[in-house]
Amino acid sequence: MNTLTAGDTAPNFTLQNQFDEAISLQDCLKKGPVLVYFYPKASTPGCTVQAQGLRDIKETLDGLHVTVLGISPDPVAKLQRFSDKQALNFHLLSDEDHAVADAFGVWGEKKFMGKIYDGIHRLSFIVGTDGKISHFINKFKTKDHHEVVLSLLK
Repeated sequence: MNTLTAGDTAPNFTLQNQFDEAISLQDCLKKGPVLVYFYPKASTPGCTVQAQGLRDIKETLDGLHVTVLGISPDPVAKLQRFSDKQALNFHLLSDEDHAVADAFGVWGEKKFMGKIYDGIHRLSFIVGTDGKISHFINKFKTKDHHEVVLSLLK
C-alpha cells in the first residue's frame, strides 16, 4: 500500500453517488477544497458515527466552500439507503472495484478478529483547488473525525 500524502497530486476520478449521478473530483475542485474520506462499509457503527459528524458540520463546511466526498466499495443502492437513513447531506461515492482507493493508496491488507483480508483503510485527504493534497488525515477516532477536519481547514 503506497498511500498518498500531503503535497502529492490527487488522482482525478469520477464515481457514481448515492443518487446514481456522476461526481468528479475535478468538477468539485472548481468550487473549493474537497474532503475525500474513505470508509470501509456503509451502515456500520464507526462509519455511521463518522458520517453523522460530517453531516452535522455541513453548514460550516459550506461556509468554507468545502465539498465532502465519502468513498466506499459499497454499491450505489446501499449508499442510498445509508444516506436516507442517516439524513446525510453530502456525496457518498461507490468505488466497487476499489480503483480510486487503489489510486489513493488506501486499499490494502487489514486484520480483524484474527482474519486477514483486503479492504479500505479509514483515511482522509483534503485536496486543495490546485489538485494537490494539502492534508493527509490518518490519526483520528471516528467520533472526532469532523473536529480534526475543521481544525485543519481553519
